[in-house]
Amino acid sequence: MHPLYNKVKNTLHKTLPSKPFLGIMCLLLLPFIIFLHLLPATIPSAAPPLHPGYYANSCPNAELIVRNVMKKAMIREPRSGASVMRFQFHDCFVNGCDGSMLLDDTPTMLGEKLSLSNIDSLRSYEVVDEIKEALETACPRTVSCADIIIMASRDAVALSGGPDWEVKLGRKDSLTASQEDADAIMPSPRANATTLIDLFAKFDLSVKDLVALSGSHSIGNGRCFSIVFRLYNQSGTGRPDPSIEPKFRQKLDKLCPLGGDGNVTGDLDFTPRIFDNQYFKDLVNGRGFLNSDETLYTYWKTREYVKRYSEDQDEFFRDFVEGMIKMGDLQSGRPGEIRKNCRVVNGGPPMDLVVDGYKDRRILSY
Repeated sequence: MHPLYNKVKNTLHKTLPSKPFLGIMCLLLLPFIIFLHLLPATIPSAAPPLHPGYYANSCPNAELIVRNVMKKAMIREPRSGASVMRFQFHDCFVNGCDGSMLLDDTPTMLGEKLSLSNIDSLRSYEVVDEIKEALETACPRTVSCADIIIMASRDAVALSGGPDWEVKLGRKDSLTASQEDADAIMPSPRANATTLIDLFAKFDLSVKDLVALSGSHSIGNGRCFSIVFRLYNQSGTGRPDPSIEPKFRQKLDKLCPLGGDGNVTGDLDFTPRIFDNQYFKDLVNGRGFLNSDETLYTYWKTREYVKRYSEDQDEFFRDFVEGMIKMGDLQSGRPGEIRKNCRVVNGGPPMDLVVDGYKDRRILSY
């Protein structure tokens, strides 16, 4: 029995002896009162409001700092722009945009870095480390790692020749991460359009959002590991994907021979360092690198958007920005913090506490 129950019951017996009916009613309502008492501790806190210029007073140069570090990183390693841009998708789809994907594993927590969609795929975590270090120097414990992902993703696109836009900020960093959650939600490069449509719908993202956001593959590279099935055993047929343009397939066969190194990379489109609509032109011509790319043209519900974006880059840019903003609004509502180091929570690893007989996994901060 909860201790509050006995305390209130004893109080009622002492204070309401002359009013037995009222006392009985109070005792009947007591479980509900206990429930209301415990409710704030069991329901996640509301997500913080997001808005442009969130750091205008607390860290006025935050966005400039992020862009300057991104610019230096992309000069040093051009591929890092595409790598960092993908962080927003991989972070926001797993329990909201909370920086959970940046947490390193601990003895008691398996994070998201080694999940099926991230291991040997996501890279350039050190760029976020550099951004965080610069922000901590300018404005200690002010700018969240979750917001860094949003700003850096935007800057990666803009610095690659794509659109620029105003981002909403004010997110908190998660207190934990989950490899299991990442494995359960993130799509495979083998995914077809119907699977992707269903996935995006779970986050209130439309078919248009799906196709526009897939345009993030306008820059960057993909691994042979992700396409070898397309080249040699599509859908278990023992044959290549018939949608691949023959000359392009010959190029891919040479790049990714059967039994070869799965970590060899190929360009995701013909202009892998420039954010443009070439990606969609390639899909129309059967030159999509990933199955999850080419399926957007072969499936009727997504084909029209691919065709439109291949012909109108401005429309693609507008819809891409709209999709990135909508994706950036995804929040879990869970408690959070402003991490000092994006790789670890401020208070150390999670610990299991037992409170009133219930196990509760919490972060002990100091």
